Amino acid sequence: MKREQVRERHAEGLISATHVIQNPANSGEWIVFFKKSEGRSYFLVDENDEVESFSRLDDLIETVRGLGIKFAEIHM
Repeated sequence: MKREQVRERHAEGLISATHVIQNPANSGEWIVFFKKSEGRSYFLVDENDEVESFSRLDDLIETVRGLGIKFAEIHM
């Protein structure tokens, strides 16, 4: 899901949870996914529909906050 879609769905109350996990393809990076209220999950993707990954957890948190998300679970 692209950033603008996340903002819209969060404002509509359709995102039920936000999770941060290590990237399975690169354990030195972090990715974020969102659970929607109907049980489906979506990764945060860029404009090219590539899963966004972050080498610094601080950068990921700043991005998530910028999307209006106030709570996220971090899985290590």
